[in-house]
Formats: sequence, C-alpha cells, structure tokens
Amino acid sequence: MTETALSVRNLCISLRGAGPAHDVVKDLGFDLGRSEVLALVGESGCGKTKTAQALMGLLPRDRWRMSADFVLLDGENVATLTDAGMRRVRGRRMSMIFQEPMTALDPVFTVGSQLGAVFRRHFAASARQARSSAGAMLERVGFGDPAHVLRNYPHQLSGGMRQRVMIAMAMACKPRVLIADEPTTALDVTTQAQVLEQLTSLARAEETAILLITHDLGVVAQYCDRALVMRDGAVVENAPVADLFSRPRHDYTRHLLAFSAPEGGS
Repeated sequence: MTETALSVRNLCISLRGAGPAHDVVKDLGFDLGRSEVLALVGESGCGKTKTAQALMGLLPRDRWRMSADFVLLDGENVATLTDAGMRRVRGRRMSMIFQEPMTALDPVFTVGSQLGAVFRRHFAASARQARSSAGAMLERVGFGDPAHVLRNYPHQLSGGMRQRVMIAMAMACKPRVLIADEPTTALDVTTQAQVLEQLTSLARAEETAILLITHDLGVVAQYCDRALVMRDGAVVENAPVADLFSRPRHDYTRHLLAFSAPEGGS
C-alpha cells in the first residue's frame, strides 16, 4: 500500500464580506501518495489556486475563511497550526511553485542570495555553506554553470531558467509535498516540457509527492498518475489518468476532454 504524504478531508473555503460568505471550495477531499503526481484540473475560477493557497496557509484570515476535518501532512493536522506553525512547515515540509516566477522571485536580489536564504533559514547554514548548497541545487535542475547563475538577477534569466530556479528553491529542503500552480503557463512548449521533466524527475528522486494544478490535459496525460477534476469549487471526478482519458465518468470531464481535443481528433 502506498504511503500517504497528504490527506485532506472536507476542505471548505469561503470569501468573507459584508453579506453572506461566498463559497469558493466545497467539501474537497483527496489523498496524495508518496512520490505520486496528482493533477488538480478545471477551468479558470473553479477554485484550484485557492485550494493550493489554503493548503499552504497563504490565504489572509481577514478576507478568507477555511475549514477542514483535517489536512494531514505525514499524520500531523496542519489545518490547526497557527501562522507561526505554518511558517515552519512552508518550504521545509510542504513547498509551492507559483505560476509566474517573476512575481515570486525578488528582482533586487541575486539568485544566489534568494536560494541561499532557504538553506540559512531552514538549516542554519553559514553563508559559504548556503552558497555551496544553492549551487548544487542549481546543478540538479539542469544548470551547466551554476556559479554564473548564482550571480544573476532574475531579469537576466529567461522564463524557463527562472522557473528552474523556483524548482530549486521549492525542492531545496526535500519537502514531502510540492504544490505546483500552473508552473509552465508562460513558457513555450519546448521549455514547458523541459521544466516539467526536471520537476518530476527531481521529485521522484526525493520521493516528493506533487499536487500539480493545471488546465492542460496534455500535461496531465504525460506527467500525472491521477487526476481530480474540479467544477465550481467541488471535485466531480477522481480517477487514475488512464481511466480519466479512456472512461471518463462525469459529463464535465467529457466536456473538458472534448474541448481539449485537437481539431479533427475523435
């Protein structure tokens, strides 16, 4: 039986306001196995990104309300942690890659400074140790000259290079769970494939589970083991990828598959 890295039950997210709360995610639940790649699929606005932000403890409490029976990360219910407790979890045991790396990377600091900060914060590494570890991580995500990249600022890198830096930062602490929110949306098809290959191969090597948020069913077919299909804040289908494509059970899943099929396809 596959070891479970993350288990979520009855996750609900609502937007606070002057009137009644607006439900964005309703009774969402899933299990994510060790080393598994689980896709969270659905059209824009269905609640995928808010789910990721809630799991990471990134939703402002003054605007958003989150509740769950539990969110178990290696058996610990992180849904009950304080903000300080979640800061100890984020980056170390559960990390996230965002859709646009230029907004996630600080433009005024070098890559070496930002990646090294991960090792200084979570492992109390010295400046020299942090720089050495940062260079080693850049090598692992495919950079041939990591010393040069460490000296660069984000604007000096291509989109694909910036996203590989984000992968290095997210995987630096060998997290149990990595959430990737549309990590290749802004990239061309060739670079997208390279980045996803780097991401999934590194995660397999570290036995890290991935929750991959995407609207691209081609990515789901090629890189994921299982998929959750979301519509209007609720999961309508949970299936192995092979079954999802060959025997979709829900009408909405069939709609997504038909909509994504190439012209002239069956």
